[in-house]
Amino acid sequence: MTAAPANPPLIMSARDVRRLEALLAHAGDNLPASAKRLEDEIVRADVREPEAIPPDVVTMNSIVECRDESSGEVRVLRLVYPHEADMSLGHVSVLAPVGAALLGLSVGQSIEWPLPGGRATRLTATRILYQPEEKGLPE
Repeated sequence: MTAAPANPPLIMSARDVRRLEALLAHAGDNLPASAKRLEDEIVRADVREPEAIPPDVVTMNSIVECRDESSGEVRVLRLVYPHEADMSLGHVSVLAPVGAALLGLSVGQSIEWPLPGGRATRLTATRILYQPEEKGLPE
């Protein structure tokens, strides 16, 4: 029997972490289960100033191409704060399971993530189409 692969190291922007910690604190107990996982991911992340974020890392407001390893489906998503979420536009909330899983991944990395209903998926970041830190934007 083979063990499940360990989750990869994560890199997060200090600006994103500050905003996410405030969001999580403000929401209190009204958070989805994925928010607890997001808190855990923030704790284990290598937090860097925005100008020190490599261009192949998924940050807030990044547009990322990702592959669901269980279905093979490839999607292009923009990682946004909850009030900006709109799946018809491909804008996924960082508090949604897929959004929380993608934050901090580098291109080529995969992460195992639980989904509602007791299922799990393995997501791989395949390409960054846009990242605010690379453009020097204060998003």
